[in-house]
Amino acid sequence: MDRKPIIAVPADRRVLHPHPSHLSGEKYIKALLKGANALPIIVPSLADYIGVDEILECVDGIMLTGSYSNIEPRHYGDDDADHVGDADPHRDAMALPLALRALETGVPLLAICRGHQELNVALGGTLHRDVAAVPGYHSHLENKSDPLDVQYGPSHPVSLMEGGLLRPLAGSDSVMVNSLHGQGIAQLADDVTVEAVADDGLIEAFRVDTAAGFNLSVQWHPEWRVSENEFSMAIFGAFGDACRARAAKRQV
Repeated sequence: MDRKPIIAVPADRRVLHPHPSHLSGEKYIKALLKGANALPIIVPSLADYIGVDEILECVDGIMLTGSYSNIEPRHYGDDDADHVGDADPHRDAMALPLALRALETGVPLLAICRGHQELNVALGGTLHRDVAAVPGYHSHLENKSDPLDVQYGPSHPVSLMEGGLLRPLAGSDSVMVNSLHGQGIAQLADDVTVEAVADDGLIEAFRVDTAAGFNLSVQWHPEWRVSENEFSMAIFGAFGDACRARAAKRQV
């Protein structure tokens, strides 16, 4: 029996009572198990001790997850630290170079929410630090007092671009997504193709043209109850297939 592909998930670093800890949301891990039929491995965000090439030599894919933390603005040329919100510089130091190296070496990459923003920043793009404050955009934030089922319920439609990866996976040119976030793409990085746009014009998905392997970046949360959504299952299924193909090559 062929082994499951191994997918690295860079961890968030948080201080818990009062020790630094490295963790990832269970919903992302379960989505890899159920949707991609893969074995997820949480990688500590300790870039001073673990090299990105060490990680990539051991795995068949990379997934950048969502998080309540924000990318430090200095990574996209904004040195004004006001209103950053919760930062996670350890994750920044691991995820940004790891994403670039994965693209260069052909390791399949799936980026979600914060991961979507990370990938754009790693490639030279910028972010709106408060989407709702930008004229023309509506608020994409969830109401944290709502039950999780409401927070992660469908929030707005996205248009899926003709000729892209997502439209055939959805079987439609538009889908409702559960997009909940405060920040979003401002200047899109070079050499990427837009895959999906929200109803207010915000870029909600893209792929990197110059990458050596499968890659997809989405702002919404396909990991949420993945097995209950055919489109989400198709996204994770395509990612899992790419990781299996990578694993087969590594076994030769």
